[in-house]
Amino acid sequence: MKKVIMIGALVVAFILGTTPLYGVGTHKEKFEQTELEKAINGAKDVYDLLIIAPSEFIEDLKPLVRHKNSHGVETILVSLDEIYGSTYFPSQGRDDAEKVKYFIKNAYDEWGIQYVLLVGGRHGGIIKEKWWCPVRYVHLDDKSNWETAYLSDLYFADIYDSNGEFSSWDTNGNGIYGEWKGNKAEDAPIDLHPDVYVGRLACRNKFEVQIMVDKIITYENNTYGQPWFKKMVCIAGDTYPEVLNPKWKGYEGEEGTKRAIEWMPGFTPITLWTSDGTFTGPDDVINAISQGCGFLFFDGHGNPMNWATHAPNSTEWVDGLSIRQMPYLENGDMLPVCIVGGCHNSQFNISVLNWLKIYEGINEWIWYIWKGETGLECWSWWMTRKIDGGAIATLGYSGLGYTKEDKNFTGEATEWLDTHFFWEYGMNNTDILGKIWGKTISSYLNTYPIDWNTQAGSYSAIDAKTAQEWILLGDPSLKIGGYPP
Repeated sequence: MKKVIMIGALVVAFILGTTPLYGVGTHKEKFEQTELEKAINGAKDVYDLLIIAPSEFIEDLKPLVRHKNSHGVETILVSLDEIYGSTYFPSQGRDDAEKVKYFIKNAYDEWGIQYVLLVGGRHGGIIKEKWWCPVRYVHLDDKSNWETAYLSDLYFADIYDSNGEFSSWDTNGNGIYGEWKGNKAEDAPIDLHPDVYVGRLACRNKFEVQIMVDKIITYENNTYGQPWFKKMVCIAGDTYPEVLNPKWKGYEGEEGTKRAIEWMPGFTPITLWTSDGTFTGPDDVINAISQGCGFLFFDGHGNPMNWATHAPNSTEWVDGLSIRQMPYLENGDMLPVCIVGGCHNSQFNISVLNWLKIYEGINEWIWYIWKGETGLECWSWWMTRKIDGGAIATLGYSGLGYTKEDKNFTGEATEWLDTHFFWEYGMNNTDILGKIWGKTISSYLNTYPIDWNTQAGSYSAIDAKTAQEWILLGDPSLKIGGYPP
């Protein structure tokens, strides 16, 4: 009997292995071969979007490639194995992140790409982090005693320096990137201006890839002309209460949202402010988001698991939204682009495995817990990859966020980026998500040029960190508002 079953199974396997299923067979192979030949032949300006992912995610990303191509965004999907194995270009680089960056450089030079979508987040690891797709840590010490390194996807976007040479972010060649620890930057100068527009889907498994592919396709196909898109929800309070410092006048978060609203003509603002009682806790936030909106702006304080702010001139915290409460969002396909102003909301390296790090000592273990680094996933990624709601993309900071109050009023830092995102969309009419991210960073750097000869912790160093740590978790080629039918 077992022999009969085994023979039957082999016959079924043979049939399934030789019969095209739903267009996945010979047609798929011909399509992939055509794309491979086109890429290897080095045709110029043939691709707009480069998607880089581990081999395990490739099949789940193919519907996104077809969708992008159908809207005229010429897209190529490349596996990390193909990058490391020199399928398209000779592999070069000292570590996996640098190999990916060199590949992006070659794709920019040879294929004319504008956008890069990195797919992959944490992949376990206790003693040492493991990643589905490589990351780069920047080693800039802001003298906060909080962190001396942080994640930066801007590294993958800054391909060339001001002299037209490869921008390694490691000018002294010691394998420590973006180093700024002493009296001046050890790795300097770094251009920082994006040459390509980079976003990341920090997926930790295939299911999250499927969620994001479905969300992006649905958003771009169905959002155009929907009335909910013309709503803009802004959530803020008194970020820096005057009771703590007499120089901190006014309600900073609310002032930031007012500025953003002024730059968004044609949108109906829905403000949740602590000063007028419209924002008293998470229920207010959940209810507003669940009604649907095109843009969502949080301006306050954060950590990897929570966002909050203050009541007027009070040290009392008003909780806004935590990762535990995100399952209660019910906005379905009415997905906003979310901008979150606050520290560490986009620190996408956190893991529940940090609960196991008591072997590092009780003080270090408590530090992980206190900093909010023991969650399943960070706030911004949870918001983005949520099923049946949340956001289509989230922009936030992987490290400490700074404002003019932190910099003694010598420059606005994160609040400049957060608010000018809306200027770039609403006033400059840029409607591709990654372009807004990149152009806002370049404008920021032009406004606050970096002096690489100042010491670590200087205001100029903080300006550099601010640009480096602004993470786009989402599709950089996303057409905000969707495509017309």
